[in-house]
Amino acid sequence: MLSRVSAPLLALVLVPLASAASAAEEKAAEPAIVLRAAHLFDGTSEKLVSPGVVVVAGGRIVAAGTAVPTPDGAKVIDLGDATLLPGLMDAHVHLTGESTDNFYRDLANGFLQLPPERALRALPYAKRTLEAGFTTVRNVGADDYVDVGLRNAIAEGIVEGPRMLVAVHAIGSTGGHGDGLALDPHFAAQPGPINGVCNGAEECRAAVRFQIKYGADVIKVMPSGGVLSLTDPVDAPEMTQAEMEAVVSEAHSWGRKVAAHCHGDAAAKIAISAGVDSIEHGSFLQSDTLAQMKRKGIYLVPTLLAGDTVMAKVDKFPPAIANKARAAVAGRSDMFKNALRLGVPIAFGTDSAVSRHGDNGREFALMTGLGMTPSAALRSATSAAADLLGLADVGTLQKGKTADVVAVRGNPLTDIHVMEKPVLVMKEGKLYVEP
Repeated sequence: MLSRVSAPLLALVLVPLASAASAAEEKAAEPAIVLRAAHLFDGTSEKLVSPGVVVVAGGRIVAAGTAVPTPDGAKVIDLGDATLLPGLMDAHVHLTGESTDNFYRDLANGFLQLPPERALRALPYAKRTLEAGFTTVRNVGADDYVDVGLRNAIAEGIVEGPRMLVAVHAIGSTGGHGDGLALDPHFAAQPGPINGVCNGAEECRAAVRFQIKYGADVIKVMPSGGVLSLTDPVDAPEMTQAEMEAVVSEAHSWGRKVAAHCHGDAAAKIAISAGVDSIEHGSFLQSDTLAQMKRKGIYLVPTLLAGDTVMAKVDKFPPAIANKARAAVAGRSDMFKNALRLGVPIAFGTDSAVSRHGDNGREFALMTGLGMTPSAALRSATSAAADLLGLADVGTLQKGKTADVVAVRGNPLTDIHVMEKPVLVMKEGKLYVEP
């Protein structure tokens, strides 16, 4: 068979493989790095261990704990009064954009900025996110395949940023939260399943297949109205049970998890019945709905920072959006407290893009401010997020895992605000922030 393969095609296959093998050999030949600090949080426990040591070699964790010997020739980084943690994960971001205080200017830029420009603008967003300690993110919706390109460029080492799982286009109904503006149809073509807009079960299956065809690691679906859209009620169901079941069954058959944007309780019940893997936002969820999530092991991704960010400038939004924002934020605190009380699994997510990329760590204080323990908040961004995202190789500081490591000053269990500015960030054994 090899004799029939053209030389250019063979080079296309073999050169990247040779490059990858060479990079792996170079990484394996690098000296070990020993990280020492006053404390260590392994991603699973309630408490810190003291002192903390992590040994990294070849991009992986060789050892982690307290009494860990230093390998010969290792580079030792002593962080003093600091805490070592697993690389953090944000399960709800949009790295390909960022809101300003001018809603209508943002809308105009969405039309005026071509995809290459948006891709270039995304580069500092990715870099700031990584430098904030978030070594993995789930990007839950983007246009023009900018998220796919950014993910691939980061994975190939072309640009700096977190490991990305991407959804490509979010899936929703005509007129729903993912359908954009009600533009004159003579001016703009109506989007269809390839753009994530679908009506009826078969179109929704097609929409899932299109997103997977073009690179989706996860499927994002919009069964509920949203806040930052002009025409749909925030809590109204926007997809039928049959449509939701088509999305979920198709995604799961392709091995993709499903994240469901749901502010409204009725929409969440539809999504939960269909078998989604997470509910995003959840502003108006009632106790019986949260109890169903607990029974089924469905994660809540609360995105508290998005609500706080919008409320800080709520009077600058059009009245329709401002009213929805006030209602959503008014409901979210009781919802979150009820989720904690009932033991709903919670994964960390910020909806960054609504907030500034790189400020992701502010979510920790919002979670603990509503009653979550600091250790549970840390787990939500480490082992719990890894479980939701289906990533077994990250999320804890354990021997053999990928060397994603973060360090913060002091003790995050006594001052959660230290999570907002790490003093060390390592991804796959490479240092991106160091003291």
